[in-house]
Amino acid sequence: MLEQLSQNLESVFKKLRGHGKLSETNISDAMREVRRALLEADVNYKVVRSFVSSIKEKSLGAEVLRSITPGQQIVKIIHEELITLLGEKTVGLELSGNPAIILLVGLQGSGKTTTAAKLARNLRKEGRQPLLVACDVYRPAAITQLQILGKQLDIPVYTEEGNQNVVKIAQAAIRESVRYAANVVIVDTAGRLHVDKDMMGEIAQLQTALKPAETLFVADAMTGQDAVNAAGTFAEAVELTGVILTKLDGDARGGAALSVREVTGQPIKYVGVGEHLDKLEVFHPDRMAGRILGMGDIVSLVEKAQMDIDAEEASKLEEKMRQNTFDLEDFKNQLKQLKSMGSIGDLISMIPGVKGIKDVDIDEKRLTRIEAIINSMTLVERRKPQVLNGSRRKRIAMGSGTKVQDVNQLLKQFQSMRKMMKKFGKMNKRQLMRNLPMGF
Repeated sequence: MLEQLSQNLESVFKKLRGHGKLSETNISDAMREVRRALLEADVNYKVVRSFVSSIKEKSLGAEVLRSITPGQQIVKIIHEELITLLGEKTVGLELSGNPAIILLVGLQGSGKTTTAAKLARNLRKEGRQPLLVACDVYRPAAITQLQILGKQLDIPVYTEEGNQNVVKIAQAAIRESVRYAANVVIVDTAGRLHVDKDMMGEIAQLQTALKPAETLFVADAMTGQDAVNAAGTFAEAVELTGVILTKLDGDARGGAALSVREVTGQPIKYVGVGEHLDKLEVFHPDRMAGRILGMGDIVSLVEKAQMDIDAEEASKLEEKMRQNTFDLEDFKNQLKQLKSMGSIGDLISMIPGVKGIKDVDIDEKRLTRIEAIINSMTLVERRKPQVLNGSRRKRIAMGSGTKVQDVNQLLKQFQSMRKMMKKFGKMNKRQLMRNLPMGF
């Protein structure tokens, strides 16, 4: 996520920190490189001009130039300006009305339908009762897709076969929401390959008829300035209240994230960070700015751990460690919980001080091999690794598609880890969960 931009900015910061004192020339040179990094990241050129101008003006202040660490002061200014550019504060959904109506709009291929399901899932986790409404009547696959996603999540989907009047479909869905006991109605609208009058007219009709609490523009972050330009056009034609950026996990440049709020005047409310239905996150400007500048995002990391790690399992694990009875079955369960939190690369990128994932030696496939080896063992072998003689190890290697040396290495490392259990036994649960998976 925004990896290339982070690396480019970090190289600028290294040069700034290398100067004991800064001059106007040093700062101008640095701002030129910041401008280049942002333009390469596909940030809107008007946004870049305003952003760099503001940083340069503040960086030339006497309190910065006379500072003991002027380079760090400028990094601090850039961090603050990034937060401002991204929206300053987190803006939640407006869910007034009974039911609250959320209208999702955007171009075809931006991920509206999947985002509708992800949003419904998030709202249900918050205690809401969502109803999905299929109003993309021109693309039958969109209706089918929404029905499939709704079934996966056990969330109701309202459709009307043969009816192409989207206003009447949406109005009927709102009336039917009582039958579903729904208090939030999410309307998935039709998109086009490009902005046209028919699409805008249809959205305007829906807004007038439904008076939605939220009209959210869904934009594909990977399309960069195309997404930003489309967002600006939508903002001129209809009354947007916010933006959802999809596919941010695959966007190496990140220009859309840094431009869309400035262009539309509306906040980014959610970001899609993966294909799975649990990969829609509330957008936090300060956390995003920190991650872009390599400062990490420890708050999101802790929240993710609290959400994905089973408290009861953690308690059992603590007791096993105190009694030094931790076995390979337990280790397998820990790997499973670790994987549920996302890729190791994403998790490590949230740790302050980690500048770029390329600087860290991470072999995601190694965890898969370890899991395959443990899965090839019997329950007795997992609980009593000491019974693993040569023939058993050979069988496990064949069953897991690995080599005997891989099995031996796993067992050797596991035994080394068990010797450390007495040290871990005195730690609290958070320390245990932090040290166990990453320490192996």
